[in-house]
Order: sequence, then structure tokens, then C-alpha cells
Amino acid sequence: MTAINVPRDKYNAVWIIFFILGLGTLLPWNFFMTATMYFTNRLKDPPSVTNMTTNQTMVGGDTRNVLESKFNNVMTLCAMVPLLIFTCLNSFIHQRIPQKLRISGSLTVILVVFMMTAILVKVDVAPLPFFALTMIKIICINSFGAILQGSLFGLAGILPASYTTPIMSGQGLAGTFAAVSMICALATGSELQDSAFGYFITACVVILLAIMSYLTLPKMEFFQYYMESNGSKQSADEENKMDLLKKESPREKRPVVNLMEDEPKPSVSVFTIFKKMWVMALSVCCIFTVTIGTFPAVTVEVKSKVADGGPWETYFIPVSCFLLFNLMDWAGRSLTAVCMWPGKDSIWLPVLVILRVIFIPLFMLCNVQPRHLLPVVFEHDAWYIFFMILFSFSNGYLASLCMCFGPKKVAQHEAETAGAIMAFFLSLGLALGAATSFAFRAMI
Repeated sequence: MTAINVPRDKYNAVWIIFFILGLGTLLPWNFFMTATMYFTNRLKDPPSVTNMTTNQTMVGGDTRNVLESKFNNVMTLCAMVPLLIFTCLNSFIHQRIPQKLRISGSLTVILVVFMMTAILVKVDVAPLPFFALTMIKIICINSFGAILQGSLFGLAGILPASYTTPIMSGQGLAGTFAAVSMICALATGSELQDSAFGYFITACVVILLAIMSYLTLPKMEFFQYYMESNGSKQSADEENKMDLLKKESPREKRPVVNLMEDEPKPSVSVFTIFKKMWVMALSVCCIFTVTIGTFPAVTVEVKSKVADGGPWETYFIPVSCFLLFNLMDWAGRSLTAVCMWPGKDSIWLPVLVILRVIFIPLFMLCNVQPRHLLPVVFEHDAWYIFFMILFSFSNGYLASLCMCFGPKKVAQHEAETAGAIMAFFLSLGLALGAATSFAFRAMI
């Protein structure tokens, strides 16, 4: 087939499917983070007049038990470590385990975990078993989510570069959806238990939709063309070489040997592929290290200087931090569908990535409370909102560019492995950001 015979993506169906799959990769984790108040509420000890020295600890002036106070730290650890490990494993096992099993199997496991979580909302469980079950579920979600994300980026690497954009855009919408749900829950004054049940049922519906969308993907002519082109490339090269061997006489074997030596080998090492795309891989790692290092560990601790006990004090962080971040991040990710500047070989892309480090001190100098070492330089809420807009938009736009360009720096038959490598470095950035966030907060 020539380029002129490439089928069209009718009604942008493949683009929409990848958007839904992108939504399905991050929506589960975002809903878990959004429901943090529900989880910590379930970990509270029953009201009783007991000695707090054995069961409770003082944290920021509030009396909380050990499980409740350590929930966020342990949750982050149980999320990021499996995410990093399984994304790394996916870079190697994707050639041994069929893509269909990796994607559909991961989505199915995540669906089952969320169905169990929704059921447990209505079941009374003691704090310690509930804590253990929650951490096991977080490990499962992030382990299979890592395989799903890596496989999905690898699959998108086979298609044109623009088809990584809907995955990134869908992931951006996942955070926005969770933030809106949190604000709606605050506005309605609904009980935590009812809100959590609604969160988890909604997540189940979206994951089920993602499974159905993925199952219809192979029926799309546009998708079939690129899968067949990718799969037939190696076999076609082998057939051409066999034809040359048959046509050449014995004394003409030497040129054939040279030709075969110059041909790219069907199996290429991960390290060889990494050397071709290391700039993009390290760039996406740097982007998420800066982002997760400050959001939400530092940004969520900023207090409003404008509000004085009014509604804005209640909605300041949900709106200015979570909703604004996710909206602008989504806008940045989606912009790459129409604009992809700078190009994949431009020096400006890594330069812009490195410049994002400036956001770390900028947020530290906002009105983060409590603080002990640094002064407050940017007191007004407007400074914080302005920094958040630039911070989140640049995160979405630059990360999406890197994820689009990474697989395009290698040959077509290496694109799926390249996509898996990019997903690994994305997860590495998340893990490094989670680790450095404790240091950034302590410096304030």
C-alpha cells in the first residue's frame, strides 16, 4: 500500500477510543486520591475516652490515630513503587505477552478492584483490616495501571504521532473529572460515604466503557492498516532477502551477505532504542519530577490571604489547586492535537523542560502554612493562581509533546518498545517527584 491508500479515521473513531482508554488509565487513581477524606474517615477510632499514647499521635495540632496519620504517606509509597516496577517490567515483557491480554486483562482487574471497593463502602470493616485492604487495592490498581499505560503508549507509537495526544488528553480529563466531583460533593453537602460510593461506581462505568471501546478497536479499518503495516514490515524484509538469495549465483553471495549485515536486526535491545530517544525520555521524567514534587505536597498547603472565613476559604484549594491544575493540564495536553512546537529535534524542547524547575521555589515562596524557614514573598492569591496556570499548562503541553515525539525518534518496528520506554520514564518521574516532595515541603 502506498501512502495515498491509507484509510481515513472515519468520524475520528480511533482517536475517540484512545481518548477513552487514556481516561481509563488515570481515572481510577484520581478517584482514589479524591476519596482520601473517605478513607481516612473510615480509619478513625470509635469515640472513646482512652489513653492516646498507644493508639494516637498528634499531627499538626489534631489528634489522629497512627493509621489515619500515615495513610497519605503509605498510599503514595504503595502507588509509586509498583507503578515504577511494573512499568519497567512492561518494557521487557511486552514482546512476550500479547498486547490484547495486557490491555484488556489490566482493565478487567482494575474493574474488579473498583467493584470490590464500591461494595466495601457499604460494609463495616475494622480500621486495621480496612487499611490493609485499601493498600492492597492501591498496589493492584497501580501495578496493572502501569502495564495498561505502557501498553497503550506502545500501541499509540505504531500510529501517527498525533494519536498519542488523545491518551494524554484523556488522562488530563481524568483529573478534571475527579476535581469537579470533589467540588460538587462540597457544594451539595452529601455524606462522605455516599460521595465515595458514587465515585467508585462512576469509575466502574468508565472502565467498562474503556473495555468495550478497546474491543471495538481491531474492527476499525484505520487501526487495522497500521497494525498490518507494522506486523508485515519484518516478514516483507525477510521475503525480499530470500528472493535475493534465490536469484544470486554462488559466486555472488558476498554482496548478499553485506546486504544482510546492513539490514536492521528484527530484535533490537531496549538500550539501543533508548540511545535514539534519551532526550525525550529524560525530558518527560524531569517534567513529572518537578510536577509531582510540588503538586500536591506543596501547593495544597497554600492558604488564601483574601478569604476571611468565607466560602472562598473552603473552595480555595479545590478550585485554585485541583480544578485549575487539571483544567489547564488538560488544555495543554489537548493543544498538541493542533500545535506541536517546538519540533522533536529542536533544542528548545529540553530547554523549556529544564526551565520548569523555577516553579519549585515560586510555590515555596507563596503563602504555604505552616512554614519555618522561608519567608512569604507572593502573598496574594492572584500570584498563586497565575503560577498554577503556567505550571499546569506547561506540564500538560510539554509532557504530551515528549510522549508524542519519543516513539517517532526510532524505526517503525521499534515504536511499541519506544512507547513502553517513554511510559517507564514517565513513571520514574512520578516516583522521583513523590520522593522529593517530602524534601521540598521540609525546606519551607
